[in-house]
Amino acid sequence: MVETSRPKRGKGRPRNADGAAQSLGTILNLVRTGAAHTRQELERESELGRAIVADRLATLSEIKLVDESALAEASGGRAPRLVQFNANRARILVATLDQTALGVGIADISGRLITEHHEAMDLSAAPSATAERLGTLFEWLLAKDEHSAPLWGLGISVPGPVQLSPGDDFLQATPTFLPAWEGFPLVEQLARRFGVPVWMRSSVETMAMGELHAGAGTGINEMLFIKVGKRIGASFVFDGKLYRGAQGAAGLIGHLPRAAGGRTASLDVLAGSDMIARDGLAAAQAGTSPALADILNRGGEITAIEVGQAAQVGDPVSMEIMSRSGHLIGQLVATLANMLNPSLIVLSGSIAQTNDILLAAVREAVYGESHPLVTRDLRISASRMGSSAGLVGAAKVVSEALFDPSFLREWVTHGAPTAMPRLSAALDRMGKTAIGAPASPPAAAAPPGA
Repeated sequence: MVETSRPKRGKGRPRNADGAAQSLGTILNLVRTGAAHTRQELERESELGRAIVADRLATLSEIKLVDESALAEASGGRAPRLVQFNANRARILVATLDQTALGVGIADISGRLITEHHEAMDLSAAPSATAERLGTLFEWLLAKDEHSAPLWGLGISVPGPVQLSPGDDFLQATPTFLPAWEGFPLVEQLARRFGVPVWMRSSVETMAMGELHAGAGTGINEMLFIKVGKRIGASFVFDGKLYRGAQGAAGLIGHLPRAAGGRTASLDVLAGSDMIARDGLAAAQAGTSPALADILNRGGEITAIEVGQAAQVGDPVSMEIMSRSGHLIGQLVATLANMLNPSLIVLSGSIAQTNDILLAAVREAVYGESHPLVTRDLRISASRMGSSAGLVGAAKVVSEALFDPSFLREWVTHGAPTAMPRLSAALDRMGKTAIGAPASPPAAAAPPGA
């Protein structure tokens, strides 16, 4: 559902559109972030007069972004009215594209994930089929949303780093994120199909954002997030904000060289899930690991997950493989910890989240090779968010972008980001590359298993 109507002009609405937009944005973000809860607090925090605050709140109430129906606790006199952010005013769609899985979700405009769905998917398959499936799942989520709120934005998490053009507050073309998808207009198709601005970030960034806002990193200002999989990546949260680097490529630690077993190669090659699976298969074929050999003899496939599970039940060879990977990762993470001095290190990815041996090896290396001041209060833990982390993080990316002061000032006087003229112009420039019907969900959307 896309909103295109502009709120009617009220009697007290100022004619200076720029000034109105700025003060509207200031008031809204004070309420949204919890910095102010009553009109009196808004006047104090915004340094705006009572009449201006009252007028701006009337406007924000008119476009259903704030609510003043509840009362705060009285402190000796009449109880003041609470000014609350209406997070259910609109919806955000989010997706995670992984090498072997697709996740979709719907969130409110505070970034809180409401519904999620995950299914197996081969990202090396034809992009058009994946994009069509993604659109179908999005429409299914919108159709089952009980609030039937309009859609205001869409966030996508992808495996590779995402380079953003300077000054772009939302994407107007699909950036390169995987060689197999180069030239495919994913952003253009989704933007045209749903009529909303689209944002994209790497999976390690969105997972770090999810951990920061809803996981172990809640309330943490300095956090180092490590994703362990086929590729090993990192994200660093500094002063409560994600550091992306000049080109959005910060944290590509899997490309750094390491030495092990008499050879030098990248961390991805020496410690990633492909190495774990390869060494596990070799052990199964040689018969040095009875547990893995049994899986192979029964026609099973040896992956990093099987090696990790065998290690958890005490298979010595599998334990050695996982420990070796963990030590290599931990030695590099120790270098980062000495440089960045985080208060929390979170390991994510299915291998790290389900294997105590790898986590213990990382801890041993970090605590053993870092300065005592660095490790004095340092916590190292595995993420407990699982596949939800990327969806939560993608929702937070969109929420923060929607309410960024400069972007908010542009759309708030129109009542919705989907009503601002610049978005309409951008959608027109993207061309007629939509992969289906417009934004409104169908009367009977296809279920996930269709």
